Amino acid sequence: MVTAAPRSKTDTRNRTKQPRLWHVVLLDDDHHTYEYVIEMMMLVFAHSIERGFEIAETVDSEGRAICMTTHLELAELKREQMTSLGPDPRMEESAGPMTVLLEPADDGDDA
Repeated sequence: MVTAAPRSKTDTRNRTKQPRLWHVVLLDDDHHTYEYVIEMMMLVFAHSIERGFEIAETVDSEGRAICMTTHLELAELKREQMTSLGPDPRMEESAGPMTVLLEPADDGDDA
């Protein structure tokens, strides 16, 4: 006679909790050029020129753009790298870096 082995319950106590994800969000201003944004995206995120241009367009048209979604430590590093680039040398009125925010990604937004 063959008997089925009893099913074991999954022990949820040993599961690794996934880290919360964060959006790195670039805000628009009138003191940085498309070229600045594209170069920043290429340098900081290794995005292609085309992806950098898409982000520059989104920032310009919508006032903000998500550059990356990742865990908090990497998001903080990317924000620091972006702000360390400083003002846009192509624009005389550019006095500092663009504004970069970190927002929780678990609010239903797509990245």
